[in-house]
Amino acid sequence: MTQSSTKISIQGLSKSFGSKKVLDGLNLDIATGTSTVVIGGSGTGKSVLLKCILGLIEPDSGRILIDGEDVLTAAPERARALRDQIGMLFQNGALFDSESVWENVTFGLLARNRITRADARARAITVLAQVGLTEQVADLSPAELSGGMQKRVALARAIAADPAILFFDEPTTGLDPIMGAVIDGLIVDCVKRLGSTSIAITHDMASAARIGDNIAMLFNGKIIWQGPPTAVMSSGNEFVDQFTHGRREGPIQMALRR
Repeated sequence: MTQSSTKISIQGLSKSFGSKKVLDGLNLDIATGTSTVVIGGSGTGKSVLLKCILGLIEPDSGRILIDGEDVLTAAPERARALRDQIGMLFQNGALFDSESVWENVTFGLLARNRITRADARARAITVLAQVGLTEQVADLSPAELSGGMQKRVALARAIAADPAILFFDEPTTGLDPIMGAVIDGLIVDCVKRLGSTSIAITHDMASAARIGDNIAMLFNGKIIWQGPPTAVMSSGNEFVDQFTHGRREGPIQMALRR
């Protein structure tokens, strides 16, 4: 993958918490305009990976390049500018209960002074329509919404600034299979409409197949396999095969027992 075609390049990324090494020299390149899904079991470091890119966690070593610039060594203002390209859909929505739906959707725009409060509600209504929600939803509180509607609002907030990069943290968690498929379809539509580069993390293989151009498996702090969704269920990698087929016995359990 050439430098010009790479939107995000993660090189030798390591992060430990005490004696537990979560990321161990992880390498991963994300091509511009593509969707990569990182799969792996609970506690394998998927969320830590996203938080390192976002700047919420400081890695111990390695490089995180966005558009060829290392955000870990860039001047603070430049690092913020690079990360401002990112829109994030958090695992449980992370909506603010004390604010209305339209205030949630435009929270980032208002916080960065990229829109006036007078214009924010109209912007929110436009974005809500893109995720299949009507104007009537804008003035409701998150507590008045179903789980699926809350996830749509969270997606609207993620895309409100037309980000060049989108992150999705377990986008179908807590949803029934039908609503999960609906949310995945909205994610695919939003990514394509914006032309964004996206990273999703999940353990839901049906979701991974729907939203990913590329799937990468994280295990023992490293990416151990990459390939298209069509190949993941027959990867030939014994760790990937155990995970994707949900087998109780296999090399993952053996590795965890050591």
